[in-house]
Amino acid sequence: MMQTGENEQALRKIIDFTRFLGILVLILHFYFSCYGAFRELHFAYPVVDRVLANVYKLAIFKSIWMVKSVALGFLIVSLMGTKGKKAENINRSTALTFTLLGLSLYYLSGVLFKLEVSYLSIAGLYITITTIGFLLFITGISMMFRLINVNLNQDIFNDENETFPQEERKLENEFSINLPAKYRFKRKDRNSWINIINPFRGALVMGTPGAGKSYFVIRHIITQHIRKGFTLFLYDFKYDDLTKIAYNTLLNNSSRYKVKPKFFVINFEDLNRSHRCNPLDPASMWDITDAMESSRTFMLGLNREWIKKQGDFFVESPINFVTALIWFLKKYENGIYCTLPHAIELAQVDYKYLFALLRTEPEIEVLINPFISAWQNEAYDQLEGQVASAKISMARLVSPSLYYVLSGNDFSLDLNNPIDPKIICMGNNPLKQQVYGAVLSLYISRTIKLVNQKNKLKCNLIFDEFPTIYFNNIDSLIATARSNKVATTLAVQDYSQLKKDYGREQAEVIMNIVGNILSGQVTGDTAKQLSERFGKIMQERQSITINSQDTSISKSTQLDFAIPASKIATLSSGEFVGLVADDPDNKIDLKVFHNEIINDHQAIKQEEDAYRELPAIRQIDGDVIMANYLNIKKDIDSIIKKELAPKEAVNK
Repeated sequence: MMQTGENEQALRKIIDFTRFLGILVLILHFYFSCYGAFRELHFAYPVVDRVLANVYKLAIFKSIWMVKSVALGFLIVSLMGTKGKKAENINRSTALTFTLLGLSLYYLSGVLFKLEVSYLSIAGLYITITTIGFLLFITGISMMFRLINVNLNQDIFNDENETFPQEERKLENEFSINLPAKYRFKRKDRNSWINIINPFRGALVMGTPGAGKSYFVIRHIITQHIRKGFTLFLYDFKYDDLTKIAYNTLLNNSSRYKVKPKFFVINFEDLNRSHRCNPLDPASMWDITDAMESSRTFMLGLNREWIKKQGDFFVESPINFVTALIWFLKKYENGIYCTLPHAIELAQVDYKYLFALLRTEPEIEVLINPFISAWQNEAYDQLEGQVASAKISMARLVSPSLYYVLSGNDFSLDLNNPIDPKIICMGNNPLKQQVYGAVLSLYISRTIKLVNQKNKLKCNLIFDEFPTIYFNNIDSLIATARSNKVATTLAVQDYSQLKKDYGREQAEVIMNIVGNILSGQVTGDTAKQLSERFGKIMQERQSITINSQDTSISKSTQLDFAIPASKIATLSSGEFVGLVADDPDNKIDLKVFHNEIINDHQAIKQEEDAYRELPAIRQIDGDVIMANYLNIKKDIDSIIKKELAPKEAVNK
């Protein structure tokens, strides 16, 4: 209804009339209850008494409580219709004190009639105290009606406005990962579930150190997928934290597999507890493109700054050089010397013998032709620029321990082979991550080539601290492996870390291609990207405008970020935000979440206390390791002598 001047004037008259009725009823009550005093003071007139005699017969005047309540009721009604100016300096407790004190005086003043004093004194006190109580009550109630009932400081961080409904059902299937959690909605704590029902669309777990990535997420992915019969590849950056979880979970759940998987570990620090595996196994290299991919992964892993310079002459040349070495060893005598240590030693051979040897293999002629031309034309500076960077990089791996692990053949990397399933764990050392990371990157590259095939078992490739290794074309793995039941789980600390180690373009692709995101505390651009990805929700807004004449309160709703970047930057350990992907058979409407994952800390501690240590695989000493190292060098010498000595004799 439109508020015109006429409407307001009519309302004001009604309010004034209602207030007048309340005061009139109270005055009549004073006259009737203290009639003796009025008569003694000669304020009673026969004409008035005859008129008021009929009024006195009304039911409301039969009881003091009744008549006072009626008078008070008229007063309250009149106050409800007033539009007093709101004031922020009014104290609620003061208003309540005035109201209660006024009510007490107003209603309890009737006890004065029991005093044994003159009637005139009683009447004076009664009227005075009742009037004071009435006025105090008016003051208190008026203050209450002028109170500003909107407390803008009640939710200073806007926490309640930024809550939203989340998935409370446990949606489980043979592939799912289900994490119990709790969240807050409408001022109540509620139970929920993070349901990763389609892990094959990729999972990205983010969070700064201490956010709880491993304890609250990764450990459950490992345990739940082993219990569901997954084969597993696990890159354990802080070896052996996650490896021990995988090993003991497999011990307790091996009966869940049709064929019991074997457990293998690659660890360059404790060779007694490490298996041996040749990442350049010739049986798994079908053409020269496999050698080229292995060479690229290995060299970019050793020289992370090259990742952003791919295509440059002095980056591609060393990669082609290493490709030629690998493919030569693959073709030579059916690949019996095709290992990374042999390739490293072969690279150290003098150019005169090396290029003569490589020219014996026709398939790599195109690759080595630029090097041979530079050598024959005595362009030694160019040749050194092409080859020396590869030799220097590979020289960092010249270690008897590394040679021992890389030259063995305890197992193959086809972990999801239905006939021979495996769980493979590879450990790194944060103090030697640059050297070990390049070798592990090569293992991972070859593993993915073998597992991303049809008619294999379901598997999960879990990479803790993913940026510490380099894997080329991780985006194509996530995009294509879904149909082959290969899940990929990447754990990173921050988007900026991914961008630093993989380059901006590759980092953006990884961020945008994964379907499931779980993020603990992150800051900066990462938090902003996530906030925009999670979208907006409808939120209430309130505002107060105070001027010299009036105070107005307005409420509105508007779309705003469901989880602001500032909220993501202040998450506690165990608190996660994110979104999950669904599939056609399991639709999820509430994909976005902001909750705290619930871990049974006591049960986890008891479980960890009962863990068995990783078993020793063999007992070896330094002599065995050194003998293997020297044998590899002898193998290269024998190849040179065998292939080139007869030719030199013929030339002579």
